[in-house]
Amino acid sequence: MNKIYISCCVLSMSLIGSLSYAQTKFQPQDTEFYTPVLRTVTTTENKAPSDAIVLFDGSNLNQWVSSNNVKEQAPWKVQNNVLTSTPKTGNIQTKENFEDFQLHVEWKSPEVIKGEGQGRGNSGIFLQGQYELQVLDNNNNPTYVNGQAGSIYKQQPPLVTATKPAGQWHTYDVLYTAPRFNADGVLIKKGIVTVLHNGVVVQYNTQIEGTTEYIGLPKTLVHGPGPIILQDHGDLVDFRNIWIRRL
Repeated sequence: MNKIYISCCVLSMSLIGSLSYAQTKFQPQDTEFYTPVLRTVTTTENKAPSDAIVLFDGSNLNQWVSSNNVKEQAPWKVQNNVLTSTPKTGNIQTKENFEDFQLHVEWKSPEVIKGEGQGRGNSGIFLQGQYELQVLDNNNNPTYVNGQAGSIYKQQPPLVTATKPAGQWHTYDVLYTAPRFNADGVLIKKGIVTVLHNGVVVQYNTQIEGTTEYIGLPKTLVHGPGPIILQDHGDLVDFRNIWIRRL
């Protein structure tokens, strides 16, 4: 009987508290705040946001170096405001390193179709130099689904296949949260990525399990901020309008 009485009293006090809060006379300004003052970002169609770091605007490769030798300028070709991967020259990477970011990349597979599967319009975008977002001609080109365009290579296939005919421009918009390691080098939080391919969500809060290996399972490598790498896979893949915002 005592337990029942105590429970009823607790319930009654809880109801009284709820009614008291509901009856409080709030004014609109009681739940409004004006600080901190937010930074203003301006946007223009087909241009990078005002606070973005422009990695490639069609004019030069000043933001890029060779992955084979970071003291050397990136060896890929720039022509007609387009950056084209140059086979057998190796990957290129940004001079700067990044951690959490928003990344925009436009890419195009060769208009003249050659090869099939992984041999058609193949490149990749490595986040922090470790985790590959696959670039590939997806149009009528069957391959393993965790290796097609929009996949986190050999880990997570895209939610859907977003295709365009060969020779048309694709867009990737990437929201990336880097993995975190403690002072002892222990992984305490895996990386997370969301990707929009041609405006369609193909990766949504996808957990990155580790390095994206061609052979074998993902590996956990302790690292801090890293570069954006564009892959030379032997195909003539074009890139343009590349920018990044630190988050």
